Amino acid sequence: MGLAAGAQSPVADTMAAPAHHGSGLRISLLTCGVGDEVYETFGHTAVRITDSNANPPFDDLVYNYGMFNGYDKGFELKFMRGKLKYYVATNYFGTFMEEYYAYGRSVEEQELVLDDDKKLEIKAYLENNALPENRYYKYDFFFDNCATRIRDIFPRTLGSGFVYGDAVRPVQGYTFRDIMNKYFYDRHWTRLGVNILLGSRIDKVLTNMDIMFLPDYLRDGLAAATLNGRPISKKPELILDGSHRAPAGLNVPMIMCCALLVLTILGHSLYRLRVLGRIMNGLLLFVTGLLGCLILLMWFGTDHQGCGNNFNVLWMLPVNILLLVWRPKGIGKYAIIAIGLIGVSLVLHVCRIQGLIPEFLPLMAALVVVYISLYRQGKSKAKANRVLKQEYHDVLS
Repeated sequence: MGLAAGAQSPVADTMAAPAHHGSGLRISLLTCGVGDEVYETFGHTAVRITDSNANPPFDDLVYNYGMFNGYDKGFELKFMRGKLKYYVATNYFGTFMEEYYAYGRSVEEQELVLDDDKKLEIKAYLENNALPENRYYKYDFFFDNCATRIRDIFPRTLGSGFVYGDAVRPVQGYTFRDIMNKYFYDRHWTRLGVNILLGSRIDKVLTNMDIMFLPDYLRDGLAAATLNGRPISKKPELILDGSHRAPAGLNVPMIMCCALLVLTILGHSLYRLRVLGRIMNGLLLFVTGLLGCLILLMWFGTDHQGCGNNFNVLWMLPVNILLLVWRPKGIGKYAIIAIGLIGVSLVLHVCRIQGLIPEFLPLMAALVVVYISLYRQGKSKAKANRVLKQEYHDVLS
């Protein structure tokens, strides 16, 4: 909706000079809502520092750890390999807010209640981080991102008397995967894809510090934080409305995975649909084999920590892709081993060693049907070979 004539922009309201506080220094945490792009799904966070004694007439800067150069040479390859450098940059508060206003994303502000000397320590820390020689860091979504960088500022500058409050009350035993899937509730294809590629390293139960890898939980942890037993944060205030997410919608990947299972069963149950059965065999072997190769590439060929120890490779076997053009003599034994590995994978999922999403179950079941058909093929081929050998022996004798 447009603004009425003579109305003031919601962003303009946020750019008014804040009230003076002692030295004129004011520090607050900005928590930004989700956006439409995949990389905006988890929101954003930044630190605002206002100095009302500065000239002219006051400094109002935002320290933003979420910056990267999308035009950098080899950007896509660096991103895929986990070697992309992020950096901290400073923006004028008004410029920062205009972007979020333009994209309809909410912004909450949370002012810190600290002595002037503590505010100066935080400001000095951020200024030092923003220097050209210090500003860059290797981004990791779970372990080193815009929220974790800011999370670590306060214990380092405020000392041992600083304690974060509970970001989640009561503690739920969440894992990184649980939280990630919660934010992907309406992005079903993305959720399926990242759960295939992310390994068991993200399935540990999160500590209070761990869970603040996302802006919303950092906001909540800081809201209940204390310094020497005294609260340091005012209640977060909404300074820009927006970020209203749509309902979850139809889970198309789940429907398609169930359809693959039904088609696979029909193709192997009805003689008239035996061609369909062969098609489903080829499709499932190709897709799981290709995904298995991608899992290994992300595990061993990149620096993405979250892709390590990915036991999805137990049921998405890279060797499957070879079976499209090659049927080894021991195909029956291979099929039995593959079914066993699916069982092992399910046990790991049930024991929460690696998280499971519902869409995996029909895919695993469809693969079991495929492997049973391969086992039967191998058994029939072995029987035919025995008959030929016997006939050959009879002729010779």
